[in-house]
Amino acid sequence: MLHTYSLAELSQGLEKGDFTSVALTQHYLERIKQHQEMLNCYISVCEESALAQAAAADTTRARGAATPLTGIPIAQKDLLCTAGVKTSCGSKMLDNFIAPYDAAVIERCNAAGMVMLGKTNMDEFAMGSSNENSFHGPVMNPWDIERVPGGSSGGSAAAVAARLTPCATGTDTGGSIRQPAALTGITGLKPTYGRISRYGLIAYASSLDQAGPMTQTAEDAALLLNILAGHDPRDSTCMSNPVPDYQATLNQSIKGLTIGIPEEYFTAELNSQIGDTLQVAIKELQKLGANIKPIRLPNTHLGVPVYYVIAPAEASSNLSRYDGVRYGYRCENPKDLLDLYKRTRAEGFGEEVKRRILIGTYVLSAGYYDAYYIKAQKIRRLIRNDFIEAFKEVDVILGPTSPTTAFKLGEKTTDPISMYLSDIYTINVNLAGLPGLSLPAGFVDGLPVGMQLIGKDFDEATLLKVAHQYQQVSHWHREIPNMFKGAK
Repeated sequence: MLHTYSLAELSQGLEKGDFTSVALTQHYLERIKQHQEMLNCYISVCEESALAQAAAADTTRARGAATPLTGIPIAQKDLLCTAGVKTSCGSKMLDNFIAPYDAAVIERCNAAGMVMLGKTNMDEFAMGSSNENSFHGPVMNPWDIERVPGGSSGGSAAAVAARLTPCATGTDTGGSIRQPAALTGITGLKPTYGRISRYGLIAYASSLDQAGPMTQTAEDAALLLNILAGHDPRDSTCMSNPVPDYQATLNQSIKGLTIGIPEEYFTAELNSQIGDTLQVAIKELQKLGANIKPIRLPNTHLGVPVYYVIAPAEASSNLSRYDGVRYGYRCENPKDLLDLYKRTRAEGFGEEVKRRILIGTYVLSAGYYDAYYIKAQKIRRLIRNDFIEAFKEVDVILGPTSPTTAFKLGEKTTDPISMYLSDIYTINVNLAGLPGLSLPAGFVDGLPVGMQLIGKDFDEATLLKVAHQYQQVSHWHREIPNMFKGAK
């Protein structure tokens, strides 16, 4: 059953000739046909081009020019531009948009010889925590199809969890890789802001957005990050810091490493059973030689209100380009230019996107800019300072990824504030620009629990090492939802 193999195992199998990329790709395409209707995790499936890429990968491998990921299938989140393939951002506004070029992430995957199975479903313009805001309908959680997979990268998370792809890309603006990874029981990494190019990534909030890998294991995430990370002169925010070999340090001991536990993360807002589950995981890390140290992050409670000023402000600016003139959706028979603008945006955007545009426009407007946006940016600096002070004493910070396990579809759609609080533990990592990783740490009532690791700037290697060492003594990352274990 090829779909039960990790990315690393598939790479080894291709290298040894146990199977071909064409056979592997066909296997995943068959699984997508079998399960897509139930999960709705793909927007586009690229069967013909995927098989052509797989055949080319087999040829490359036969002549000895393969990379470790040549011939490995991958699913791409539908806000990464893909030449000749629809890039909709989960929105009616872009449902007819065929990108004329590839995003940097897509270029790097293609250069490594990877095979794109398709584009995954997502909350519209990456705005959401449940994947219920997509124009293409909600994604279902493979562990319980009556529950959400998290968002906005819920399609990618569900596809990896159900083994409809061995790996996927996601983007994380306030937790949109880590939170769905937690709710579906996979490993998701948000790298440091600027570690991976945002060229060709359709923007939600430009100072927060970051692409990253979504995989079964930390080892797989390291493999994928090896090809995604690196400087890109086309993105002025992409850093030129050297990129280490993330696989090279995975097997190093974590003995003597100091892990900080913020008291603000283990409060009444956290489901007590999740807290108990994480305490068991913390004890496992102690057995591996890590030191545990209580710490304070005193401005944690300000993260959600700060985020929901800054992110909508940037969104209102970024989404102003969708006006019915240049590309994307256009209303029918507009009376004049003003009618064209108004009806195109009213009909093309969903309710959550409209809500955030209105909030963003308000906080940027004359008379409110200083009171809201400038103040939020000042508090953002205080939040980052909390992390800087904490990292003087610890190497890694550990806490929950989400305050609850996956909630029911529709449970929070009428209560936006409750929905926004789903990201209470992830948002501050984006505001501070730090790397964060979620990995499976157990189950509560049959639903996955995610453990979040937060690292210093550009220290993804330490997060991956800690996660990998934990996964050597745990089995949660190997668990597959019962409905998706079968041979096909």
